[in-house]
Amino acid sequence: MFAMIIPAFIVGGAICVIGQLLMDLTKPAFTPAHVLVSFVTGGAILGALGLYEPLVKLGGAGATIPLSGFGYNLAKGAMDAVGKRGILGAFSGGVEASAVGIAAAVFFGYLMSVTFNPKG
Repeated sequence: MFAMIIPAFIVGGAICVIGQLLMDLTKPAFTPAHVLVSFVTGGAILGALGLYEPLVKLGGAGATIPLSGFGYNLAKGAMDAVGKRGILGAFSGGVEASAVGIAAAVFFGYLMSVTFNPKG
């Protein structure tokens, strides 16, 4: 069990450290929105080039849960769907591959907003 947890912690932590350093060292030019877009785009590009797959094999959830993993999942889903359905798969494959994660985020976000009242 620890053989899976430790690499996931290290890989996920390294991805988060990169994002934090980008924000801290480039203030005010690189905002959290820039990090979000950069990580999703970077994950998609690295996934399309086949460079993100080794990181996923090494870090597991530490590589797939952060935003870069979302971009990787979109790219991988689009590429798989293109192989099955042709060029039209490029438009639907990424959404199909990440639909469960998106639905879970929406559901649990809604559940938390209904359950807890913000203080402020």
